This record gives sequence, structure tokens and C-alpha cells, in this order.
Amino acid sequence: MIKVLNLYAGIGGNRRLWKDVEVTAIENNSEIAKIYQDFFPNDKVIVTDAHQFLLEHYKEFDFIWSSPPCPSHSKFRFMTTKMKNKKFLRKEVYPDMNLYQEILFLQHYFEGKFVVENVKPYYEPLIKPQECGRHCFWANFVIINKKEKDKEFNIRGSKTRHKGLDISKYSLKTVRKDQVQNNCVNSEIGLYILELAFKKPQQTLTELNTNIRATEELVSILPNPKGIGYP
Repeated sequence: MIKVLNLYAGIGGNRRLWKDVEVTAIENNSEIAKIYQDFFPNDKVIVTDAHQFLLEHYKEFDFIWSSPPCPSHSKFRFMTTKMKNKKFLRKEVYPDMNLYQEILFLQHYFEGKFVVENVKPYYEPLIKPQECGRHCFWANFVIINKKEKDKEFNIRGSKTRHKGLDISKYSLKTVRKDQVQNNCVNSEIGLYILELAFKKPQQTLTELNTNIRATEELVSILPNPKGIGYP
């Protein structure tokens, strides 16, 4: 059985359709963690800091999914710092570099499969991502871009109750329900990426890059009687 570490787990949108996996979920908000545990009673749920937990326990897992907080990177928040309407005006903040710390750490230390998910930022990403829908994914396997079929297939922001995670009965004191729902990764995307990592034949990024280099080297030695560049 695949051992999965689900970081910044929220209420488990990305996890809902996973089967035959042993999941450890990390969530720092105890109210949200309680909802997650209700939805997935067989998962191990730990209320702690996901960033630190990753550093201390990454070797224990086969697959790691991380969805670090995205507001400090988002185009929407950046735009609202410039709005004149005080209702939406937000204070400037530094981008949270925990995102890139985790990507670099997993790229160089982790021997299993991993994916780090976040919004497309208002700046040029410091590490080139793959894209799926409207979001960025950093992974050590190839993610084929799955285009959105309709609004229900958006990576985030879908109505959670329509995805099998109805939170209407819960009273939350520390966070708004709409915020919890908007942070919920679409379950179909979560399943799609897990299947790409383990259940579908694929090239790893290393193999893909090797094949690209080999093709370029082959092209460079092919006869070119017309003396023009390779089309």
C-alpha cells in the first residue's frame, strides 16, 4: 500500500477519491483537522506545522503532496494591494518562501514521488513549474496538462458540497467556511495526479530530459545538405 503524506491537508479535497493508500494528513488548524478526520476516519491526522513535519518525517513516505498557503503568491492578492476601494484593499506582504524551500528540499532529498501545488503567482516563478488547469505543480514526474472541462473542474473554488465534502453542519470559529471551501483542491485533480505518479506508464522528468538531450545531439550530427537550421 502506498504511504502518502498529505501536507496542509485542509478538509481533504485532494484526498477524497484516493483508494488503497495509507494517508498521514498534516493540518495546523484543529477545527479543520477535526472535519478532515470525520471525512477520513482511517487516516492519521496530526495537528502541527506541516513545513517542519516534512523536514523531520519525509523518509517515511512513498508519495508526498504539499499545498502550502497560496495568498502571498496570488495575482488576486497582489492586485488588491493596489485597489483604491478600501473594502478590498490589502496590505503588502513578502511572498512566503516556504513554498520554494519545500520544492528544493524534495527535489534533492526525497526518493519517492512528490508534488507541490500552488496558484500561478503574480511574478515569474523562481523554479519552473508544470501547469494543470489554472495552477502550478512542481513534481518529479510528468504531469500532462488536463484542461478544465467546465467550472466544476477548477482546481480550487468549486462548491465543496458537490464534491462529497459537505461542511454545512460545522460551526467554525477560527476561519470562514467559504475560505475552507475555496482552499479545497478539486478531488478529480487529486486523483488524476496520484494516478500519474503510480498507476499510469510514464517517463520521469529525468528520463524526459535525457531523451530531449539525446534527440538534440542526434539532430546536431545529422547531414544537413541545405545548410539550414533543423525545422
